[in-house]
Formats: sequence, structure tokens, C-alpha cells
Amino acid sequence: MFGYYDRTVERFDVLVVGAGPAGSATAIHLARAGASVLLVDRARFPRDKPCGGGLTGRALRHVPCDVEPVVEHVVDRMVVRVGYGPTIARRSPQSLIRMTQRRRLDLHLGEQAVLAGAAFRDGVAASELEIGDDGVRALVGSETVHASFLVGADGANGVVARAAGLGDGIVRGVALEGNVSWDDLARAPYEETAWVELGVVPGGYGWVFPKGDHANLGVGGWMSEGPSLRARLDRLARAHRADPSALQAVRGHRLPMRELGAAAARGRVLLVGDAAGLVDPLSGDGIYEAFVSAKLAASAIVAARPEEYEEALSTALDRHAGSSWKAKRAADRYPRACLWALRAPGVFGAVAGLLRGDLAHPSEARRLARPPLRVLSRLARGTTHSG
Repeated sequence: MFGYYDRTVERFDVLVVGAGPAGSATAIHLARAGASVLLVDRARFPRDKPCGGGLTGRALRHVPCDVEPVVEHVVDRMVVRVGYGPTIARRSPQSLIRMTQRRRLDLHLGEQAVLAGAAFRDGVAASELEIGDDGVRALVGSETVHASFLVGADGANGVVARAAGLGDGIVRGVALEGNVSWDDLARAPYEETAWVELGVVPGGYGWVFPKGDHANLGVGGWMSEGPSLRARLDRLARAHRADPSALQAVRGHRLPMRELGAAAARGRVLLVGDAAGLVDPLSGDGIYEAFVSAKLAASAIVAARPEEYEEALSTALDRHAGSSWKAKRAADRYPRACLWALRAPGVFGAVAGLLRGDLAHPSEARRLARPPLRVLSRLARGTTHSG
């Protein structure tokens, strides 16, 4: 398709569209391997992104650079409540989640991509994508670019997936969140603590996560719950003794959750992170999946074997995603059973192990935790989602 040479066209080995965690991590891996990389994002950095901003220990095992400079709070304790009533609190001997803000994390990762050797252009959109047998031609801002490979890291509504005819097999949820200053929320109950509210929104949960100078409050669930989320967010705020009018930077975002086996590549086009629907169905978090898919996509490109990416992605993520779908159904329909299970010996240890990355799958839990986990698995088999 592009069988001629044009001196006015900039040429790169890889064009990465989207500079969130997945895109920047992909650029870092590629640049370190010696590829010429152009990383672009339509937003001007630093920019904020709606996201709980939690870096689990599991995600940190795959992060391509040190992120401690942007960590604002370390969580080692969880409080789980059902319907703003029955509650359980548990602490882990090791940290579970490092809290940050996406405006800081994404800028940091973009800077690390540049230090690794990638070219980074923010505030410019990639458009007019033409995908051929030998790569892609795109308009990046006002410049024409040709790249041998194209990586779509441009999120749930990205242009790359549409241009490549990808994006089927994704179930979408929705979340709404806002921030409350510690001046408007008593800080003590949230020190080193993540609050999770089950049974307050179909298909999801509510949360309160501590950050540097504020707490992040949010609710998420099935896409059909979108019209009710503002009322549910206000209810969450009141349950935590915060005035809903004190919520700042309230914004919503979609949660793309890939069905097992859904396509994530076609020819020389590979999707990573949210663009591939790689959001954990249970937690709604996608940063672990972003880092894993980034490394796998970069490896496939460096080896010039993009056709191996999807199999590698499924091998790395599908087993855990399958268990997350089951747990999501159980938590949605039987939140009190989930609380009962968390109270059983060994179960919180298994949850903590999954968050830290010490366990790859619930089946690896200690024997004491397995009976209540099997009960939840049986409950999940008889449920279907209504989103």
C-alpha cells in the first residue's frame, strides 16, 4: 500500500498512540530495545485522568521504572462494608497499594519514555490512519508519519481500534469519581486504608482512597447504571460524613472489560491497556494489565512477530480475568456472602496475596481459605450480568 518513498514523511519503527500507563510503558520497553518510537497523545501534559490511582503490588512487579517519586500514600489496610452496614477491617503485614494521581503518574512515565530514547509529542492528535501491509501512515498534528508498527494505547474510545477493525468482545462499565480535601473529610479513618463499599451499585462498588492532600471517592458499575451514578456518589459522600457539595473534579469514565478471547491485534496493529479492554472485571483497575500488555506488545514487535501477541496476552491474563469475572458476579449478587468469606480464616490473606502479586490465582490460596472461596465460585456460576 505504501510502496513509494517520500522524504517529507517522518519514519519510525513504532507509532504509539496514547501516553497513559500502557502507552508510555510500551514506549519505554521498545526504546530500551533500540526501536525508534514516536509516542503521541492529544492531551497536553500534565493532564488528569479519572482513575482511582492505585498501584497494587501486582502492578508494581511489572512497572518499567521506579514510580516512588509520584506515590502519595501507602495502603496496607482495607475496610469492606456491605450496603453501608456490616463491616470488616483487615490489615496486611506488607503494603497492598501505593496511591498516586494519574496526572503525576502519566507525566512521570512519559518523561521516562523520553529518557529511554522515545520521541514524545503531547497536545497533538493522531488522525487519518491508513493501515497497510508494511505498517501505518498517520497524520500526527500537521506532520505525516510512517511507522512499521502501530500500538493503540488510546483508551476505551480510541481511534486505533476503530481504524483497525478491532474492539469487539468488550463489555463496558462506567464509573464516576470526585475528590474531597482533607479539610472537608476527617483524615484519621483513611490513613493507610482503602475503603470498599459493596452492594451500593449494581455491577460494581464504591470506594474511598487516600491521596496526598485529599481522598478520592468513586462509584462504578454496569454501563446501564450511568444515569444513577451522581446520586450514588452523593450517597457515598454522605455515608463518609462528607458534604457532596465538597466534591471537586467530578468526572466519569468508561470501564472496558475484555471478554476472554476477544481480539487485541490485527496485522501490524496491537492494542494495549484500556484500548484492548484490559480492565479487571472485579476491581475496575487496569494498571496491572496496562503494564503486562505493554511488555508483551513490545516483545512481539521487537521480535517482529506481532501474530504471537494475542496468545501471549491470553496466557498472561485470561486465567486471572476468568476468576475476576466469577468474583464480580458473586460480589454483585451476594455481597453479604463475600463479607462472610472475608471473615473466614485465610481469605483476607488470599486477597492480600492477589493484590501484592504473591498469588497468581485464587486456587493458590492456602487450604484454610479454599472452602469459602469455593462457595463464592459456586454462587457465581448461577449468575449473569445485566449490564
